[in-house]
Amino acid sequence: MSYNPKMPLNNERPASTSSGEDQGSDVESSSERCDSMTSTSNRESFTSDCSSKHSTPSSSPPKTLTLDVVMDSARDLSNLSLAHEMIVNGNFCLEPKSLPQDSLWKMVRDIVHKAFWDILESELNDDPPEYGQAIRLLEEIREILLSFLNPGANRMRTQIMEVLDMDLIRQQAENDAVDIQGLASYIITTMGKMCAPARDEEIKKLRESSDNKVTLFREVFRVLDLMKADTVNFTIDNLRPVLQRQGVEYEREKFQSILDKTPSALEHTTSWIKSAVEELSTTIPKEQPNGPGKGQRLVPGPFQILNTAFFCILTWDYDKGPLPETWMTDETRLREIQRQLQQYQAVNEVLLIVYSTVGGPIQDLPSLSDRMKRMISVLLDGMHSPGFNLEEALKGVSAQICCELNKSLTERNYPALTPALQGTLTGQICSITQKDNPIRTLVEDRVQHYFMALICDPKPQVKLEKVPAGLTAIKPELALMGAKFISLVNYNKAVYGPFYADIIRKLMFSSNPPAANPPQDTIQDSVTSN
Repeated sequence: MSYNPKMPLNNERPASTSSGEDQGSDVESSSERCDSMTSTSNRESFTSDCSSKHSTPSSSPPKTLTLDVVMDSARDLSNLSLAHEMIVNGNFCLEPKSLPQDSLWKMVRDIVHKAFWDILESELNDDPPEYGQAIRLLEEIREILLSFLNPGANRMRTQIMEVLDMDLIRQQAENDAVDIQGLASYIITTMGKMCAPARDEEIKKLRESSDNKVTLFREVFRVLDLMKADTVNFTIDNLRPVLQRQGVEYEREKFQSILDKTPSALEHTTSWIKSAVEELSTTIPKEQPNGPGKGQRLVPGPFQILNTAFFCILTWDYDKGPLPETWMTDETRLREIQRQLQQYQAVNEVLLIVYSTVGGPIQDLPSLSDRMKRMISVLLDGMHSPGFNLEEALKGVSAQICCELNKSLTERNYPALTPALQGTLTGQICSITQKDNPIRTLVEDRVQHYFMALICDPKPQVKLEKVPAGLTAIKPELALMGAKFISLVNYNKAVYGPFYADIIRKLMFSSNPPAANPPQDTIQDSVTSN
C-alpha cells in the first residue's frame, strides 16, 4: 500500500517517479543494460556490460571468523535480500507484525500489554487521578507523530511540540488539570492529517468512539502501527525505481562485501557450476575431429556452462542440498515456479491421455478442454504438500473426467464411455505417478527443451509463445512461468556474472591443459568490457 498524504506536511515533496512496471519488465530492463553472456564465433564467451570497480570479484584468503564479522555478514545479507525483494517483487510491502496465536511470544506480549493498560486505567480512576502512565503514553505518541514528518515540516512539528508539551502536561498533572480527552482529540485529528486515504475509515471510528479513555488509546496505538507500515511502504515505493536503476551494482557490491568477510560464501555456487562442467564433459566430443585444433580436447564454453547450470536451477532437488548462494534470495520464487510447473505438467499429461484414449468425439471442443483443465488443476492443487496422496487425487481426477466426458458425449448424441474404457482411462491417468511413464517422459522432455531454448536465446521473449507440440493445453501457464524464470535468470546473470566468470576461469584452467582452453584473459576481458 502506498502512503499518500492528503495534505502536504512541508514544501518539499518527493520527486515523482514512474511506477507500475511488473517484475518481468523491471528485471528485463536491468538485464538488458547488464547482460553478461554473449556468444562469439564457435566458442561462447562470458560478457558483461556492468563495468565497475567490482567487475572483477575478489575473495579473501581463509581466516578465522569473529562474531563481529559474522554479524556484519548477516546484516549485509539481510540488506541484500531486502533490496532484491524490493527490486524483483513489484507487490512487495511490509505488514504490521503479528505473532502466532498460541506462541509464547504472543502470550508474553499480551500479558505485558494488559498489565500496562490495567495500570493506566487504575491510575486514571484514582481520586485524584494519577498521570504517570498517561504521560509516558502521550510522550510515546508524540515521538511517533514526529517520526511521520518530513524534515521540512517545521510548522506542524512546532504545533505538535506545543500541544504535547510534556513539561507543561506534567505541571498540569500535579494540579489535576490534564485534559486527556482534549489531547486525545488533537492526536486523532493530527493522525487524520497524516494518514493514507486507506486509513480514513479507521480515523473516523476513532473520532466517533464512545469507549473509555483507555480503550480509545489502545485503538489509537493500533492505528498508529498501521500508519507506521504505510510510511515504510511509501518509502519502499519511492526507493524502488532508484534500486531498479542501481540494483545490479548495489547487489553486486553487497555480495562482494559478504565475500570479503566470508571467503566460503561461494562454496555451493562453485559446486553448482562445477557440476554443470562435469555434465557437459560427458556430452561433448573428447577432441576435435579435424581443423586447426585437430587432436585437441574440447571443453565447453562459459556461456554453455552457465546455460546448463541455470537449467539445473529449474529442476533443483532441494532435498539433496541448498541452492547456490547467488540464488538464495530467489528461493521462494524458484520453488513456486517449480511447483506450478510440475502441477501443470501433470495437468497436460492427463489431458493428453484423455484425448488419445477417447479420440474423435471430443476433438475441437475448446470449452470442454478448458473445463477439464480447470477441474484437474483444482484437484491437483497442493500436490507438493506433505501428505498429499497423488495417486488418490488422480483417481478422483479420473472419476470427475469420466463424468464430464459422459455428460458432453450424451449432449451431442454420442454413446457414453463404457465401463471398460473408463477403467482403462483411470489406469492410464494414475500411471503418470511412475517416473518411466511414456506420457510423463514425453511432456517433461518437451518442457525441458522449451526452457532450455529460452535460456539459450538472447531474446527469449520472442520464443515464449512458441511452445512445443503437445503442450498447447498449458501454453498460457507455460509462457507465464517461462517469462518469470527467464527474468530471474537474466537479473541473476547481470548481478553475479563477474563471480561466475571467475569461478569458470578457475575451473577451466585448473582442470584442463592450457592449449585446450581459450586464453585466460578472454573470459576476464569479456566481463569487464562495455
